[in-house]
Amino acid sequence: MPESFFQVVVRYTVKPSEIDTVLGLLGEMAAATRAEEANISYDFFQSAEDPAQIVILERYTDAAGFAAHRGYGHIDRIGTAQIIPRLAGRSIQTFENATDS
Repeated sequence: MPESFFQVVVRYTVKPSEIDTVLGLLGEMAAATRAEEANISYDFFQSAEDPAQIVILERYTDAAGFAAHRGYGHIDRIGTAQIIPRLAGRSIQTFENATDS
């Protein structure tokens, strides 16, 4: 049976003048998030067609692990204070993996 996990897909549209800064901040966010107990993975990707489009794929042990992630200090310090103001748009989707029963 496959491992159970909670998947988060975040899409950013970055203001054109802020792309390099956001990519650097996402490197910091990735390092901090990967150290969280419930985090399985945190990776981000920049679109080859439109550099202002970034997708973040986060995986946690469960929904509670993602909820805990939102309470860590690096979310406010890096995400809320530094990344979000540099965005033109964002969306967040969450998924539970479907397993064969």
